[in-house]
Amino acid sequence: MLYRKIKRMLWIFFIGLVSGYLILVAFVYVRQDSMLYFPVREIEQTPKNIGLNFEEIILMTKDGISISSWYIPAENERGVVLFCHGNAGNISHRLDSIRIFHELRLGVLIFDYRGYGKSGGSPTEKGTYADAEAAWDYLVNVMQVNPGKIIIFGRSLGSAVAAETALRRKAGVLIIESGFTSVPDLGSKFYPYLPVRLISRYNYSTVEKVDKIHIPKLFVHSPQDEIIPFEHGVAIFQKAIEPKEFLKIAGGHNEGFLISGKTYIDGLNAFISKYF
Repeated sequence: MLYRKIKRMLWIFFIGLVSGYLILVAFVYVRQDSMLYFPVREIEQTPKNIGLNFEEIILMTKDGISISSWYIPAENERGVVLFCHGNAGNISHRLDSIRIFHELRLGVLIFDYRGYGKSGGSPTEKGTYADAEAAWDYLVNVMQVNPGKIIIFGRSLGSAVAAETALRRKAGVLIIESGFTSVPDLGSKFYPYLPVRLISRYNYSTVEKVDKIHIPKLFVHSPQDEIIPFEHGVAIFQKAIEPKEFLKIAGGHNEGFLISGKTYIDGLNAFISKYF
């Protein structure tokens, strides 16, 4: 009698455990958007706060979404950066990078993905690609920028968007900073107890694209990156076809490019100077 009671209790506990796990999996599946995208609507500052002139431009995507962007010109421009930022904040949080590119005599077109800043809509993988494509089309068709003078730059989540853009459009060079192989790979790191590869609704697989991109590529990553492992940067670099270079910097995910200072800036300049 006691044995049956214990067995029944264990069975109830097992069912409860499995049910709880399935509920957790379902919750993660449904809430993936909020776990991947961290948009901020408020524009906290503009390039004017760092003494730079800029033009505010509204882009229109092929699916009818209005995308907020800035164009920051540079004197004696040797090229233009198409800036694909990461998954948090908005364009107003990228002024340090804008300043660096400006000092390298590069114009910058930086845009907010749908759902970020003043852009309309809500972010999706397909949508972020369309947003970057709209920015490219504006540079080439409206501003009449020579595609060979465009640097597609992507940091963090933006690295996957940049890789997709470089696959669709032939730019001068591609720079991938703090890039990851794919969302399922990265998700498995943060949630090893979940079947991430089975339930992921996002791919953003940079590693599947870099061996099809023939323009010169620079990969930038820090071994101290606490969010995207250094191994991810190495993996996509190794998968990429020539011409390619790797720049190792120091510091964490969000401040590495600032902490590295001269190493970072000189590395960017040396690479860009080869082609611009």
